Amino acid sequence: MVYGDSALVINQINKDWSCTSEKMDAYCAEIRKLEVKFYGLEFHHVVQDENQAADRLSKIGSTRAQVPVGVFVQDLRTPSIKPGQEVEEMLPTEQLVLVVPGPSIDWRELFIKYLTIAEVPTNKIGAERLIPRSKNYVLVDGKLMRKNAKKELLQKCISQEEGMRILNEIHAGSCDNHVASRSLVDKAFRGGFYWPSAVADAESLV
Repeated sequence: MVYGDSALVINQINKDWSCTSEKMDAYCAEIRKLEVKFYGLEFHHVVQDENQAADRLSKIGSTRAQVPVGVFVQDLRTPSIKPGQEVEEMLPTEQLVLVVPGPSIDWRELFIKYLTIAEVPTNKIGAERLIPRSKNYVLVDGKLMRKNAKKELLQKCISQEEGMRILNEIHAGSCDNHVASRSLVDKAFRGGFYWPSAVADAESLV
């Protein structure tokens, strides 16, 4: 989960808004390259009223105030991306192994149980991860739906097996045999479907 205080940046990264500058295109391309290194990556906008901690940190950096213990400040004097720079998608040289629900376990069950009877995992880490993430989900007629970054569009949450079937159908219907994995995911999400392993599943197809 990635949180940002700029609605413009978050919506452009999520492709809800179009990039209108060459520099922002380059940053978005760099993010696309990094997405393959994560098992599911979500970007969410945090409104100003809920972002006081980040505001205080930004003021420390801009006013050159004394830095509190445990806080680290890094000055970036040049852009990390040059406009017009070609960014190639590369697979990670090292694979990050995560313990995630396999095909036999429906990832939706945790959210449905929490939203219906407030049941959380017995381990503390699992509970701490589930509770904030559940704010992006809602039950509609007993079915789990996910809200998009603008909290306007609901996507139907599906199992990994259903997601793989949809990706295969999109890939089979594409005229371009070299379609990028992210394009497959974008089409599935725009079709109103969501599952957290979509990016990793699409990578296995192309």
